Amino acid sequence: MLLAAGGTGGHLFPAEALAAALAARGIAVELATDARAVGYGGKFPARAMHVIPSATPRGLFGYAKAGAVIALGVAKAYRLLGHLRPAAVVGFGGYPSIPAVLAAGLRRIPSVIHEQNGVMGRANRLLAPHVTAIATSFAGVVEAEPARAAKATRTGNPLRPAVLAAIAPYVAPEPSGPLRLLAFGGSQGARIMADVVPPAVERLDEAVRARLVVAQQARPEDLERVRATYARLGVTAEVAPFFQDLPARIAAAHLVVSRSGASTVAELAALSRPAVLVPLPHALDQDQFANAKVLEAAGGAVLLRQDAFTPERLAREIAALAVDPARLSAMASGARSAGAPDAADRLADLVLRVAKLS
Repeated sequence: MLLAAGGTGGHLFPAEALAAALAARGIAVELATDARAVGYGGKFPARAMHVIPSATPRGLFGYAKAGAVIALGVAKAYRLLGHLRPAAVVGFGGYPSIPAVLAAGLRRIPSVIHEQNGVMGRANRLLAPHVTAIATSFAGVVEAEPARAAKATRTGNPLRPAVLAAIAPYVAPEPSGPLRLLAFGGSQGARIMADVVPPAVERLDEAVRARLVVAQQARPEDLERVRATYARLGVTAEVAPFFQDLPARIAAAHLVVSRSGASTVAELAALSRPAVLVPLPHALDQDQFANAKVLEAAGGAVLLRQDAFTPERLAREIAALAVDPARLSAMASGARSAGAPDAADRLADLVLRVAKLS
């Protein structure tokens, strides 16, 4: 199989999980990606990695330039597929997946695209007419469009082994016991977490604040001010630019405050952890808002738009949840109902059916 995924975690993590599931079935996997993944690719469980030219259109002239780069990528991918002759090509969204999936159509090789978000992104919308099957993380992503719905199967979002290893039952905090709060925002969201979460903690009643054990990701330039606030408040806190063991930290948390990227929402659901979700507001497809709505509808999360994500509002949400362990437990159950821990195997099943290898 040839997997096509761009050099961001949101696309590479589910591709990595599928690669592991296919390898467990004796299927050789290779990766087509962009230059950003070169550093990551050494850790990707694939027999080989192929860098294929691609680009994301930006601005009027950017579309012409990106189109030329993608055309070059399609030509290179076409030659690669002629050499590899994979049983199927699987794309994971984003513009870096376009050349390999389009080339698969030209070569008449079966293809699948996987949509991680609650709304289909632009690259996958472009590819949808040309693929054999569409896999989605959430139900209802393409139901409004019959041509896409006829190809669609809800598999869930494949999860990394580190996430699956961290799955454990949710145990609500005791009314007067420690309350473990985890805050993170990804590369585009850590600044607002630094601006809002510590001031929100400062606004809590002393009795609630004394229970808090905080873990927070913050940008390097924000580390000292975030640490200083927690130290001044006497709150036990670990603040770092990045947590290598983030799935285990999610599993250890009583409440998570985060953005709502596709992988984050899938991990919160699989790990059944309550959350306050703040979608990135300026995305063209509003994919993070759609993802957060899924968990909110399942009862697993409180959704706050960024303009409502203030220290005062967050303090009210934390204070209300801190004294209501039954609600936290109900939110954990709601999150779990939206999860798909077996998504990698379900997607592997679909890929093998499309490739006529099942």
